[in-house]
Amino acid sequence: MADTEEKKPKKAPKPGAEAAGQPEKVAKAEKGDKPPKAAKADTAAEGKAKREPRAPEPKVPARLKVEFDEQIRGRLAEQFGYKNRFQIPTLDKVVINMGIGEGVADRKKVDAAAADLARISGQKPVVTKSRKSIATYKLRDGQAIGCKVTLRKARMYEFLDRLINIALPRVRDFRGLNPKSFDGRGNFSLGIKEHIVFPEIDYDKTADVWGMDITVCTTARTDDEARALLTAFNFPFRQ
Repeated sequence: MADTEEKKPKKAPKPGAEAAGQPEKVAKAEKGDKPPKAAKADTAAEGKAKREPRAPEPKVPARLKVEFDEQIRGRLAEQFGYKNRFQIPTLDKVVINMGIGEGVADRKKVDAAAADLARISGQKPVVTKSRKSIATYKLRDGQAIGCKVTLRKARMYEFLDRLINIALPRVRDFRGLNPKSFDGRGNFSLGIKEHIVFPEIDYDKTADVWGMDITVCTTARTDDEARALLTAFNFPFRQ
């Protein structure tokens, strides 16, 4: 039967493949080749080059700082007869302190007060802790009892601007600041019973109301110079 069966002839290769000298499969693979990765990287680099960098936003100086440089500085020099511009008193820093006595029983109240102080000042406050244990008040050494923050330069001027023009007029039965609340070295201190007078605090979302102590430190040598400086900044002193 092997002799009677005819062998099937093999298929002849296509003339196109023989002319190319390569098998047919290789030719198809060459047609579907993807562009190299280097080309994609070049197009991405060209796209980034076309994008122009965003210009930085201009910084707006504090309003009270500009007013001090343009008006208040010259006014104080004429009033006290300063011969050197470095003798003119300036604002050094503002220290805000909040004492939370209820934090002895509940630490969450101290954290809530610190969050409110951060909204008011625009700077993260420092949590203050007790230095010794007092059994009468159930106080232990190193326990959180308050928070404080120190403001300088632009943040100091912006806070004082909001304090003078917005917060103090919202105080109930406000009749002016005590003009004698100076320490003899040109530093002025005032107290606020309710911290919700600042517009940054939402009254509806506030569970507790705390007071705060604000100390304005100046470079003045006497109380009269410091009083004249703060009066020039429109501090509402009591007549």
